[in-house]
Amino acid sequence: MFQQPEKVYKGVHGGFGGRRVLVVGDLMLDRYQWGNVRRISPEAPVPVLRLDRETEVAGGAANVARNLVGLGLRVCVAGITGQDQAQACLLALLEAQGVETGAVLSDPTRPTTTKTRVVGDRQQMLRIDAERIAPIDRELAKCLLAALEERFAQVDAVLLSDYAKGVLIGDLCTGIITAARARGLPVLVDPKGSDFERYRGATTITPNRAELAVAAGVDSDDLDALLGAAERLREELGLEQLLLTLGELGVALVDATGVNRIPAVAREVFDVSGAGDTVIATVAAGRAVGLDPIDTAHLANLAAGVVVGKVGTAAIAAEELAAAIADEAALEQGAKVGELGDLLIRVRQWRDRGERVVFTNGCFDLLHLGHVTYLERARRHGHRLVVGLNTDRSVRALKGAERPLIGEQDRARVLAALAAVDAVVLFDAETPIELIRAIRPDVLAKGADYTEDAVIGAAEVKSWGGQVILVPLVDDRSTSAIIGRMRPGLGSGD
Repeated sequence: MFQQPEKVYKGVHGGFGGRRVLVVGDLMLDRYQWGNVRRISPEAPVPVLRLDRETEVAGGAANVARNLVGLGLRVCVAGITGQDQAQACLLALLEAQGVETGAVLSDPTRPTTTKTRVVGDRQQMLRIDAERIAPIDRELAKCLLAALEERFAQVDAVLLSDYAKGVLIGDLCTGIITAARARGLPVLVDPKGSDFERYRGATTITPNRAELAVAAGVDSDDLDALLGAAERLREELGLEQLLLTLGELGVALVDATGVNRIPAVAREVFDVSGAGDTVIATVAAGRAVGLDPIDTAHLANLAAGVVVGKVGTAAIAAEELAAAIADEAALEQGAKVGELGDLLIRVRQWRDRGERVVFTNGCFDLLHLGHVTYLERARRHGHRLVVGLNTDRSVRALKGAERPLIGEQDRARVLAALAAVDAVVLFDAETPIELIRAIRPDVLAKGADYTEDAVIGAAEVKSWGGQVILVPLVDDRSTSAIIGRMRPGLGSGD
């Protein structure tokens, strides 16, 4: 779940405020030849592709720019290309999406990096790379840095997309990071290679497990070693955060507070091309509008889950990310309902983050406006709201044999769907006192139709420094009144 869901939704639906990001790195053109395979060649034991169509998209650092544009941000891209047809095609693609390309310089001695992928029946069969992997000339690097410095005053963040093709050499990285940080700009890096020293002083880097393993000299299959290396590297390089992408295991955010793991959302994976570009772009977007770091990592994880379900170098779109958030929210609503043991783990995590826990309880049979308003008002007294829900047996004991009208699992699930509710736990006792003692809420909420001395658990909560809040109720809203209108003579009490 997001820590600040309203702020996340506002960012995604509002195009991240149209913030401006400067992307620097290895620009590429990705070409695709699409077709189907129905036979093996008689000339050699290779499949024969019947070509249907050819497409071209911006790749590498240019794909990061595509992702940012898709999320609603404004983008300036910088890097080095050749002076060839691929360069003209790449620049045209970027400019058609509204990306500023004035900081793209050319080098006639090297080709524009071009990757051609042959895809048969949604399966990549072959990749052909046309490129020159070598450090750019130092004079060219100085010219590029000068072009960047002219633009620092116009952007909200700087993003380095390193594909180890030779653009982001050590001196250039150092110059960019130093100049950008001096202006208060966050610098985010998608790293490559074994030497992460050139990223010293950046705000955030986003290696995958293979990249971190190479840089730290650890086994990529040893998760504990990777996480330990991530913590050491973050501290050694003076980073605020390191976001480690773990494929099917999700992501791990490493910062001064330690390691926070965020699991992946299960999806069918067709192609991982560009997933790292999507992660770094989403992190930059979240950082640009001041999202909580954990929420930013969570959002980037969701975005990556979308693009791996596509074939080819893919970019995220804001509406796709919004849909992924909605899908996850539906799953998480069910996850809000759980056993006390699981709830206590979550309560401890909330408290570790300094969040105040509010507890209330009730039958919540036939949920209505009065219930919803009460729960919303109760949650305003803290950061998390836990609802203790009477089981069907305990409702019958309280309200008679014909109640509840709605079964306990259905009542729990409907409560969990409310944005104000963070957790629902069933209890079967006459009162919730044992639940209150186990959870030890910071705030105990009850309706204003009670007096404080009549609230079960009030003395206990106050004994550990908590508060008891009597929440105003909505007039003329009760389950009994609704039942009375539907079935005269049935039930008493709310």
